[in-house]
Amino acid sequence: MLEIVGRAFFLALMMLLPLLGVTMLVGVIISILQAATQIQEMTLTFIPKLFVTLLMVILAGPWIIRTLVNFTLEIFRNIPEFIR
Repeated sequence: MLEIVGRAFFLALMMLLPLLGVTMLVGVIISILQAATQIQEMTLTFIPKLFVTLLMVILAGPWIIRTLVNFTLEIFRNIPEFIR
């Protein structure tokens, strides 16, 4: 059972890393631009990160769904082994 939980956490991490990585990169770039121009507007960081995250969900969404479906099917197939 611990193996399944470990694999689920690893799978969740692998699915979130592209989204969080790109969003973090955009945040750092915008923060550097804000520091250079001394513009401290909160929406200046929020809106671009929101759009980039949405774009990454659209681009990586099929892969994420396919990975989740495969993991779920594997769990369902192995239920008899888990009961033993």
